[in-house]
Amino acid sequence: MKKRWFPLLIMALVPMVIFISCKDDDSSSPEETSFETLTMYMAANDMDLDDILTSWNIVAANIVDNLDDYYIMDIRTAEKYAAGHIPGAVHSSLGTVLTDAAANTDGLPIIIACDTGHVAGHAVLALRLSGYPDAMVLKFGMSSWHSDFDLWTANCANAAVGHANWTTDAVVPAEDFDYPDWSSTATDGAEILAERVAAMLEGGFKGVTGATVLETPGDYFLNNYLAQSDVDRYGHFVDTYRIYEDLTLDADGFMHLDPSETVVTYCWTGHTAAVITAYLTVLGYDATCLKYGLNSLIYDELEGNTWTGPADYEYETG
Repeated sequence: MKKRWFPLLIMALVPMVIFISCKDDDSSSPEETSFETLTMYMAANDMDLDDILTSWNIVAANIVDNLDDYYIMDIRTAEKYAAGHIPGAVHSSLGTVLTDAAANTDGLPIIIACDTGHVAGHAVLALRLSGYPDAMVLKFGMSSWHSDFDLWTANCANAAVGHANWTTDAVVPAEDFDYPDWSSTATDGAEILAERVAAMLEGGFKGVTGATVLETPGDYFLNNYLAQSDVDRYGHFVDTYRIYEDLTLDADGFMHLDPSETVVTYCWTGHTAAVITAYLTVLGYDATCLKYGLNSLIYDELEGNTWTGPADYEYETG
């Protein structure tokens, strides 16, 4: 009988613990609460970066003979679309891609075509975070479909070869930073995500040239998104980080990116970087991708992952 006080004591303490816990939760800053609510929701719903970067692009040769199996959305300007587009492709834009995707009533896999494959990365990220997990980028964009639309060839260059701001020295060791400083009036993870995706699309495509970064690399937080062996082989911008294997919500790798700087992600072609840039923008970072990637910096030195020219497939006008 003497031990009956113990469960009674526990019952009395539980409300106090809950009250204290609630007070602690309430003391969290709005930006921390919003960021954590968003990222927890995304991680729990298979929207981590490694989930997004799974089967996310496709080359022209793999669709030219079975176009009816896909819902192709061309997000170039109306003028460029009228001048020539993939047979059966519908016109859209980066800003309207989500609402226009609703016309895909057959539920076909969506392919986004743009000029070079870069803007499409932003569109596909928005789609994959908004209920279209099989949306894909047309790699190299309409440049790969026909030489009439080729913007890639002119942008393959060797700007970094012999440049003082390109090095083979070790990359900068990873550091830990705070979360991006933003808040949302929404409290539900799905609502916050929709709000952030809409803001990313409204902000438009974010990209910078390799030549620009070469001149003033110190103006950016540079992240080389390549395997270490490739970094060792081909080099990188001076003062570059390499946040790669653990750049996921699950590994908390985004804590290694500085939210106070413009984060420039660069890769082989700029395609992966474009998707990552859109993802970072949704998370609240000031981010931009390096257009054309290493193909614009050391093209002649690359032994793979390069632009090889258009295919000259048939296209429609009007």
